[in-house]
Amino acid sequence: MGRYLFRLPDIGEGVAEAEIVAWHIKVGDRIEEDQTLVDVMTDKATVDMTSPVSGVVTATHGELGQLVPVGSTLVELDVEGDGNAGAESAPAHASAASASLKQPELTPNLPPAAPEPKPAPPPPAAKRPDIIARPADEAPIAAPATRRRAFELGVPLQFVPGTGPGGRITPEDLDAYLGSGGDARSAPAGAAQRIAVNEIKIIGLRRRIAERMQDAKRRIPHFSYVEEFDMTEIEALRQDLNDGRGDGRPKLTLLPFFMRAIARLQPEFPHVNARYDDEAGVLRAHEGVHIGIATQTPGGLMVPVVRHVEALDIWACASELTRVTTAARDGSATREDLSGSTITLTSLGPLGGIAATPVINSPEVAIIGPNKLADRPVVRNGQIVVRTLMNLSSSFDHRIVDGHDAARFVQRLKRLVERPALLFMDQG
Repeated sequence: MGRYLFRLPDIGEGVAEAEIVAWHIKVGDRIEEDQTLVDVMTDKATVDMTSPVSGVVTATHGELGQLVPVGSTLVELDVEGDGNAGAESAPAHASAASASLKQPELTPNLPPAAPEPKPAPPPPAAKRPDIIARPADEAPIAAPATRRRAFELGVPLQFVPGTGPGGRITPEDLDAYLGSGGDARSAPAGAAQRIAVNEIKIIGLRRRIAERMQDAKRRIPHFSYVEEFDMTEIEALRQDLNDGRGDGRPKLTLLPFFMRAIARLQPEFPHVNARYDDEAGVLRAHEGVHIGIATQTPGGLMVPVVRHVEALDIWACASELTRVTTAARDGSATREDLSGSTITLTSLGPLGGIAATPVINSPEVAIIGPNKLADRPVVRNGQIVVRTLMNLSSSFDHRIVDGHDAARFVQRLKRLVERPALLFMDQG
């Protein structure tokens, strides 16, 4: 039998380390060649690591969420033949096991030691006072530090008996309350309090999202702008197109119309459809419009990309939108599908709310967020009528896009959306 060390390979594209996000094997498992060992995540994608040999797993290295450098050992295997590890690199656990089999060293004859005295039994615990709720009109008395600790623990001081002067609640009273299970006894019937705190390690895609959001808010001075759009005409057009669509055509949502409108505005606002390299001090204004679609997936938020929207009609926009968002949700999206966006659309659909302050998808400089549709009464030509309205939220990188230009962009977008015929004309 030989020993084989499976090391994190060079995944390419300058990747120096990867995060362990899922183990598929454990010590003692018999695995076959090409069987998946572990999933690792880089800045680009999640990659399955498969075994090049068959064997028995003797050790795994690295915890979930740990960043490991390229070349580090992930799995140790016992294999047929010589393997790829020499005797000088025997595993530490093997040395420890052999050490445990060594005979104990001989010691000289010494007189037997006097027996150790038996420890005294612990004193009986003092009886804690019964936990009795105070009357509703009696405020608990406690020091600020005790109040702060109770707040952090989620304990209402109203139910903690105080043994200090004047019924003051001491830190010891709070400890006694927690140790006696008072949280359950003092709560109203059928409504037991819950004070447990569950720690959840943030790893994988969720950690990437957290890092990107933190970096975007730290580095980008956001300027947010909200405007009300009258969606009555475009909603009527969307429903009419859906009613008359042929076989094979996707059902239209509002997003393809916004995609078309953004593409129409690119020549007029080139700095909005851009990516800013703040370290190099270079703005790359793209003529091609590659729209990222913020998409909720089982693993967290992802932003697949619809490329060259300027060359797509409304149906092609809808088809590509469906393709890339479906791929993101089912895990089949490629690196090409998940990179290279020049501006992002984000929408919560029916949960869109009244307004939002979306976070820019760095290194882009703008993000557009349609909110929820609502029928509301408005005054038009001196008459009160019901119209379908929606607030559109947007954020811009204030280092690149001035507030005046951001407002002009949104107002031009509003004109195209409220007069949807302009989306299908050569001049708008």
